Amino acid sequence: MLYRQHGPDVFRFAVSLTGDRSDADDITAETFARALLAREPIVTATAKGYLFTIARNVFLRTVHKQARMSALAEHSSLLADSGPGADARTEQRDELRLASRNLARLPEIDRSALLLRAVHELPYDEIARVLGITAVAAKVKVHRARLALVALHGGSRT
Repeated sequence: MLYRQHGPDVFRFAVSLTGDRSDADDITAETFARALLAREPIVTATAKGYLFTIARNVFLRTVHKQARMSALAEHSSLLADSGPGADARTEQRDELRLASRNLARLPEIDRSALLLRAVHELPYDEIARVLGITAVAAKVKVHRARLALVALHGGSRT
């Protein structure tokens, strides 16, 4: 029940953190294994935030894998075909790669705060619990992350 309800969100969060579906699968599996083996019961109202906290902690412990997987993803994206519509796909892929690269340039805590708010639509108090900061700090981190992405995006095109 817990997995069916929150599994897709945890997976999307993990993909957003790692940039790799395989690593995200591993993080998601480990997140639910840890949640199910926890000694204390999960409070239903905070289960999603609790799972995001576990996922983030698992990610932080395996962050060295991200660099290796990013290099692999970069290599595989270079093997694009050159058939009809290839220019449009290449442009979209380049834009996505740029956005991912800019997102990855943010400090991990800012990136996590932004993803939890923008992608997973968590309220700031829940983001604060996941990241171990105050709700005010969560709002500031999301705001600063948005400003940084705008600056990075503008700076990368000039």
